[in-house]
Formats: sequence, C-alpha cells, structure tokens
Amino acid sequence: MRHRNGNSFVMGILLCMAVRGEAQTAAPAVVSAQPLLAQVRRVETALEALGSPLPTRNHALLERAAKEGNDAKAVQMVQTALDSLCLLNVNINPEARVKVKQGAAKPELLAQGWRVFLVRVENMAGVTAELKASSPNAQPLYNSPQSEVRDRWMDMQMFNAEPLSPRLSGLGLEYRIIQLSSRDAGQREAKIAFNVGQGTQDIGFRNDADILFHIARPSEVIFQIRDENQKPTTAMFTIRDSLGRVYPAQTRRLAPDFAFHPQIYRVDGDRLALPVGEYTFEYTRGPEYIAQSRKITVGKKPQKIAFALERWIDPSLLGWWSGDHHIHAAGCAHYTNPTQGVHSPDMALHCRGEDLKVGCVLTWGPCFDYQKQFFTGKIDTASKNPYLLRYDIEVSGFGSHQSGHLCLLRLKDQMYPGGDSSKHWPTLCLNTLKWAKRQGAICGPAHSGIGLGVNSNDLPNYLIPPFDGIGAIEYIVDVTHTVPGPNGTPVPAVDFMSTVDTPFSNELNIWYHTLNCGYRTRISGETDFPCISGERVGKGRSYVKLDGSLDFDAWCEGIRQGRCYVSDGRSHLMDFAVNGQGVGEKESEIRLPKAGKVHASLKVAGLLPETPDPTAKQGWYWNLEKARLGTSRQVEVEILQNGYPVGRKTITADGKTQEVSFDIEISRSSWVAARILGSSHTNPIFILVDNKPIRAFRRSAEWCLKSVEQCWSQKKQFIAPAEMNDAIQAYQHAREEYRRILSECEWE
Repeated sequence: MRHRNGNSFVMGILLCMAVRGEAQTAAPAVVSAQPLLAQVRRVETALEALGSPLPTRNHALLERAAKEGNDAKAVQMVQTALDSLCLLNVNINPEARVKVKQGAAKPELLAQGWRVFLVRVENMAGVTAELKASSPNAQPLYNSPQSEVRDRWMDMQMFNAEPLSPRLSGLGLEYRIIQLSSRDAGQREAKIAFNVGQGTQDIGFRNDADILFHIARPSEVIFQIRDENQKPTTAMFTIRDSLGRVYPAQTRRLAPDFAFHPQIYRVDGDRLALPVGEYTFEYTRGPEYIAQSRKITVGKKPQKIAFALERWIDPSLLGWWSGDHHIHAAGCAHYTNPTQGVHSPDMALHCRGEDLKVGCVLTWGPCFDYQKQFFTGKIDTASKNPYLLRYDIEVSGFGSHQSGHLCLLRLKDQMYPGGDSSKHWPTLCLNTLKWAKRQGAICGPAHSGIGLGVNSNDLPNYLIPPFDGIGAIEYIVDVTHTVPGPNGTPVPAVDFMSTVDTPFSNELNIWYHTLNCGYRTRISGETDFPCISGERVGKGRSYVKLDGSLDFDAWCEGIRQGRCYVSDGRSHLMDFAVNGQGVGEKESEIRLPKAGKVHASLKVAGLLPETPDPTAKQGWYWNLEKARLGTSRQVEVEILQNGYPVGRKTITADGKTQEVSFDIEISRSSWVAARILGSSHTNPIFILVDNKPIRAFRRSAEWCLKSVEQCWSQKKQFIAPAEMNDAIQAYQHAREEYRRILSECEWE
C-alpha cells in the first residue's frame, strides 16, 4: 500500500462509502492479523484500480495496523478502518447459513453512475465458495429485457477480478467489493441478498437486507476545448471529486471510455453528467502539451466550461509528424464483452486526444476473426486530417510469434494465403516477411527487448542474451536476408526495430551490433497499447520528416528510410544532419574519399518538470526522467559513432528548442547518430570512407554469430516440420554472413 499525503488527489473512496464514525465498528472477529492484512491490501489495490481509493485517514489506520505487534489490536484497527465503509455485513454461521444486515456506509448512489461499496464478511464456517449477490431490483447488464421496469432500477455486481478472487479465502473475516448503479434519481429501495451456494440462506430467510438509497441527480457539464490556436479540439481529462473519486466511474465504462483508464477523451461540445459538487479537472493533450489542473464547481444547472490548452512544442510545424505503429483495438486490457474489442472511431478519438498524428491499429490473436473486418488496405474512414488511422497486422498469438512478434505495416492483403483466419500462418518469421515484403509492406519486430535482457546496461555490451522471448529474436537471422519486393527486386527482409516500450539497453544493444556489421535497419517508436501499457496511446512515438502534407504511405516510407527519430514525446531530436545532409536523405549515406572530420548538427528540445518524478524512472518505457542529471532540469545530448559516445552537450530541458552541433573525427566507415539516452534517439547516418563497408568491430560480428546459435537453441522447437528445411537454410545463411563480415573486420 503506497504512502499518501494530504495533498494527494487520491484522498478517499466514493461518497457512498463516506465514514459515519469509527464507533460503529462491529465486535472484533477471531482472525489472525497477517492473512487479514494481506487480504485487505488486495482490496485496497482493487479500490485504487476502480478509481475509488480509501480515505487518507482510513489508509493511515491500516498502515498502523500493519506495524502493530499485538495481533488482536491489529485486527481491531483493521475493522475500525473498514467497517464504517461497509454497506452490508454478511455473517456465515458454522452451519454455512448466511444472514445479512445493513452496514454503516451511507446508502448514496448517483443516477447514471456507478458506486463502489465494501462488504464485511464474517465467515465462521471457513467457507471458500464464491460469495454471490442478488437483488430483485437489479436489472441485467447491457439493456437486456426487463419484466418490471419500475422495480428493476439498479445494476449490481461483485468485483471479483484481479487482485481479488471470486472465492472467499476461508478467513474468519475478510472484506469484499460490490458495485451498484442506479437508473433513476431520488429515493429507491433495494433488497440485496447474499449466498455461498444453494440452500445457504439463513433460517427465516434473513440472507437479505432492505436498504433505502438516496440517489443524487447529476448535473451537466458542456466542454469548450480550444487548442493553442484557439480552434476547437479534443483533449484528455481526468476528473476527481474532493475525495479523490474518479468520474465517470471506471467500473462500467464503455467505449470510447476505457475501464482501465482514469482519464476520458472529449471533443469540443461534448457533454458529461456529474453530481453537484467540487471537482479537480486535470487536462492535457499528449506529451507535446503542458498538463494543467483546475478546480471547478458543478452546480445544479447545465454549465459550459472553457479549457484552453497550452503546447510547449509542435514538431509538425518543422515537418516532423508523430505516429505510433503499434496499437490494438482488442485483447489485453480491451474488453471482449459486450463487444470484441472496440471500433476505429474509439481509437481515432484517443489518438486525437493525445495529438498523435498517425495510429497503426494492428489486429492480432484475440478477436482476430472479428477485428479483421476493419482492414481495408487504406486509411480508415474514422481518420480526420491531420490524424490518420489504419488497420494492419501484428503476428502475435499465431504463426511465427514464438520466434518474435512482427509488425506488418502498409499491407495490401492482411491474410496469409491458405485460409481466412490466424490458424495457418508460417512458423518461421522469414516466411512471413517474404509474403509481406512482396506486397510492399514495411516490417519489423515488435517490443524488441523482450527476451534480450542481460546483466548489464552497458551500450554496447557483449553478453549473449537468452533469446527466449517474443521481441527481436529471429531478427538476428532475418536482418542478414534480402527477399523479393513488389517488383521482384531484392529488398531487406526487415525495415525497422521497434523501440521505446521495452528496456532501452535491450533494444539498442542488438541494434548497435547489427549496425556495426553494416546492416541498415532503422528504429521506430511504439507503445503496444494496451498490452505492455494501457496508460495511453503514443507513449512511444516515431517522428517522421515529410516534405509535404501528412500521408500514411509516405510516413511509412519515412520509417523505412530512417527519416525519423523515436521519442517518448518529452524530448525531440529534429533535423539531425551530417555535413548538411539530413537523416533519411539519399538513403542516409555520405561518402568520404578519406578519413577526416565531419560536422553533425540538430535541433534539440525537452521538457522536464522542476521537481523530479521518481516513479517515471520505473518500468520499461523510455522517459525523459531517466536522463535527468541529478535533481536539475539538465540532460545530456550524445553523439554516437558505432554505438559509443564521442561527444556530449548538456542542455536544460525547459521546453526551449536549441541548436546543438559536434565535430567528429571519422577514421573508418562508421554510422553516426544522436540520442538522449532513455528518452529519444535519431536514426543513423552512414559514413563510408574510401567506399568501404561498415565493419566497426570484430566483437560485434562475434556477438551476432554467437547470438544466432543461441537463438536456434531456443526457437528450433517451434518450427513446423514443413518449414524445418527453410529454417535450417535461413539460420545457416545468417551464420555464413556473420562469418564473412567477421573476416572483413579490422578493428577489435
């Protein structure tokens, strides 16, 4: 249970759980403190996830209970903290008979909204069955037919998802969560019953309680949202009341609002029902905007509220267009009930609310046969210039996924020949890539770092990863291959590596080594929303330089050419050039007749808050906080030659754009790039001296050769018998290529 202070937004549970007073605690239950505290921690975690955190003082009392050495006192403190928040008290006697009484929490609901309550369960029988709730006043979900409209005014559900379990623990005392919603405003009575199986109601049928609810009528807020140019736009809002409760209630959100988000996305002119009261509105529009917060009083009458967004940078004004090449509309955190994922207007709204110009929605294993209907081979109709949405494929959960997931962009045909589902695809990534490249697709491994972790953060490092995951695994083989393109001309089998959503040391290490061998794979930024993270789309981004207006095919071509940089959106490395030639121009290649000095330049910007945020340094995703120098707002911009920094400049991440330049001695053919480690990275510019290929280090070629063997040891078991000869030949080709490169290396 995390620490909270009085200024935290997370200050209390929903109004329906308001404390009446600690004196109403029930008699102490016979239970050991340690398992009770463990169960209560799970309940508190679930309440946080539901947007209904415990009040600060109740949380503090639980913290004290965890430190109390006396078992009986600790149990009493838990009851004091939670019993006053329980709507219902359930008693299961030694014969497993259930009886129910109303608890101390105020029976208050919100019309058209969901409330979360606690249920106290005293389990004298040690029952481990599921605790089920029922009510004649509860209507089925999703507008099923109602036989008695007047009396069936309520929706009700026990919360049994992680970290909780549907079954009781068997403890003498535990706490559960129930969710209630009202159709109507005013006063309504409900009968709520509980059982732990057939025949477990108490003799006399006292397994239910009649509760009179007071149901608040919501008011209406009308959003007036303006961008930095005073034009109507879309924005992201997180709305909490004075007790920290999230609105609309997360428990029963339907698209375009997602239950796993505290935030919502709204367009200028949209309306939202809220109870009368005081609220904090946090609002922004992705990492290129400044997050703002306002206190707002909602009265009884509808009211229009104006929000003026503030932007700190707009790379698109310089021709750099943001995109996230890896988004999902089904699976992971997206629900499969009542629909199989969500539709394109929902994803388009989220992209606009994050000012993400290009969103690639990739159909994958879950709900594949439903979601495949949205593929058209062109821009989706939900697109609104300059915001483009397109459906493509991630090979994940089927086919060659066990050797590394693949993002296939700009497909003309989404279905591998031989069937109309995900059941018949190749088990060798290279065979999938051959099919995709023939139709002109742009291809690369997803979430590259998964399976490539080693006990070192050095870049580059020479430890051999396990190659036991689903990232850029078979990439070590496929990067050595060319395959026929649309007109039969050989093209690289792999165009890009995905970055930003897995540890940067894993992603960059394998990329640096293959660049050092002369291969020219580029990098692209992705989020893998909502799988690796359901926080928001666009946590990982590619910023592609386009000469004209935004066009999806041209944007993908910019990824292939490396005319882009990747970023978390909090720092930017624009207009990277060497000797005046920009990255991605003329295949990013510069030729020098002999060794000499080159001049590298770029425009750099970043924005860090004045106060460091330690939580932003945690997790896989790139974040500018990881580059912060101490407690200052300074970060380092590094220029790389063959993976090693050869120059550094310190900048202040205050939102201002500045010119940075370096002079670099080039003694042999090399690649050069710039980075703010852990936040942003340019693609490379390749400098060939005396027409010689890049052969940076023997150790990189040796690393790649050993990695092929390690990859084969892990992935050969997943190859279908019909493709085994293809796999043997593909891996042998990679071995021979790395041996040839090794023989051509002059530098250790």
